[in-house]
Amino acid sequence: MRKLFRQPGFPWLFGGLSTSMLGDSVMLLVLSMWVKTLTGSNALAGLTFFFMVLPALGAPLLGVWVDRLPRKAILVWGNFASAAAVLPLVLVRDASDVWLIWLVAFLYGVSFVVLPAALNGLLKELLPDELLVDANSSLATIKEGYRLFGPLVGAAIFATAGGWLVAVVDAATFAIAGLLIATIKVTETPASVRNTFREDVLAGVRFLVGDRVLRHVLAGLAISILVIGFFESSIYALLDAFDKPATYAGVFVTAQGVGAITGGLTASRAVRRVGEVTTCVLGLVTLAVATVVCAVAPTIVVVLIGAAICGLGLPWTFVAFTTLMQRRSPGHLIGRVSTAVEVLLSTPQAISLALGSLLVSLLDYRQIFTIIATVILLGALQIVLTLRDQLRKAPSHGVDQPPPAADAPTSAADLP
Repeated sequence: MRKLFRQPGFPWLFGGLSTSMLGDSVMLLVLSMWVKTLTGSNALAGLTFFFMVLPALGAPLLGVWVDRLPRKAILVWGNFASAAAVLPLVLVRDASDVWLIWLVAFLYGVSFVVLPAALNGLLKELLPDELLVDANSSLATIKEGYRLFGPLVGAAIFATAGGWLVAVVDAATFAIAGLLIATIKVTETPASVRNTFREDVLAGVRFLVGDRVLRHVLAGLAISILVIGFFESSIYALLDAFDKPATYAGVFVTAQGVGAITGGLTASRAVRRVGEVTTCVLGLVTLAVATVVCAVAPTIVVVLIGAAICGLGLPWTFVAFTTLMQRRSPGHLIGRVSTAVEVLLSTPQAISLALGSLLVSLLDYRQIFTIIATVILLGALQIVLTLRDQLRKAPSHGVDQPPPAADAPTSAADLP
C-alpha cells in the first residue's frame, strides 16, 4: 500500500473519493428510509432503489463520452453536478413529495454510471497494472468502513433534524471531492473519434462478448444480481418481523460494514493468492451463506451476524471483478467497457428491485431469502463450470496478464 500512495496524484484522488463516499454512506439508506417513513410502504421504499439503477440502462451512451473526454474533468464536474442534484431534497415535506426523492435517486444513479467509468480510466492512467488491485481494495475498504457509522449518522440526522440536512451534508462532500480531484496533475489520452457514434456505443459490449473470461464472470454475477435486489424491500419486512423500526436498517448496514472492512483489507491478498475469478466465486458463496444465516436467524443478533458475513463477501466479489475488468480492458475502451458492464449488471438489478417490491407483498421474508441464496449459488456455479481452467491457474504476480486489446474469438472453435 505504501507504494500505491507514493504514486503522483493518487493521494488526492483517494482523498476526494473518500470524501464523496462518506456522503454516500450517510445519504443512500436515507432515501428509502424517507419513503418508508412518509408512505409506510415496504414496496415503495424498495422501489427507490429501482429508480437509482434505472440510468444504467442508458450507460453505453454515456460510456462513449467518458472515453472521448478527459476522465479527470468528468470526475471533477461530475461531483459538482452531483452536489447540485441532491439539493432538491430540501423541498420534501410529505408523501406527495415522494417523487422528488425518486428524482434524486435517478440523478444519483446517473452519477453511479458516469463517475465509476471515469475513475476506471483515470486509475489506468495514474497507476501501473500491478497496483490496480491495491487501489480497488483500498477504496473498497474505506467505502465499506463508512458503513460502521455512516448509515447510523444518516439515520440519526434524519430522525432528529430531517432529510434536508442529510442532503446538505451530502452536497458538501461532493463539492469537496470535486475540489480535491481538481488538484491532480495527469496527462490523459482520450480515445480518438474513429468510428460512428453507433459503433462506439457498441464497442464496449463487443469487447465483453469477445473476452471469454469477462463474459462468463459477468454471466455469473448477472444471475446473482437478478435476486440480490430482493434485499432492498425484504430487509424492512425482516425488521418488521423483529419489531424494529425502519431506522434500524442503519444498524443492519453498520453490521455489514464490520465484515466489509475485513473483506476490503483481505481482497487484494485473496486476488494475489488465487486470482480474480476464484476470489469472485468465493465472494458469491459467502453472500449466499450470509443470506441463509439471515433467513434462519431466531434473533436480531443472529441477523446482524449474517449481515457481517454478507459484508465480508461483497468486497471479495466486486474488488476481484473490477480488477479483472480494468486489467483486461484496453485504456481507450475502458469507459465503454465499464458502462457496458454497468448496463449488463444493472438491468437484472432493476428487474430484481421491481420484482422484490412485488414479492415482499406475497411471500414471507424467509422464503425470499431462500430464493436469494439459491440463485446466488447458481451464479457461482456457472462461473465454476465455465472457467475451470481459470480456477486452477496460478496467478502471475497476483493476477492474470491482460489479453491483447481485441481479445475476440477468431473462429467458432474459440467459443466455449
